[in-house]
Amino acid sequence: MTPATGTDALSLALSERSALIELCLYALDRAKSPGVVERLAEGFDHVGVVSLRPDGERFDPALHEAAGTVPTDDPELDGLIAATETLGFVDRDRLLRPPVVLVHQLRAAP
Repeated sequence: MTPATGTDALSLALSERSALIELCLYALDRAKSPGVVERLAEGFDHVGVVSLRPDGERFDPALHEAAGTVPTDDPELDGLIAATETLGFVDRDRLLRPPVVLVHQLRAAP
């Protein structure tokens, strides 16, 4: 096998990085040990992969995946994210996985 050079080497390295990150996300989702979860999170931080927990932010369907709603009587909470069910991740500016969230929804008037 001939070693990759220049643009080919960069493309290969980026592809391999992406595959490793996806494998680590898979492992993180299934990890039962807090120590393993912490170590994976530290590794992600070290290479520029950041977790997303947008609790309290305004829901944006382009950035978040809604899992359901949480009823509220407070109009100020309507449309804000109540809780994150599954963390999202970005690799620098590239969204790897949107966070799965619960969104406050104003109760209908009786």
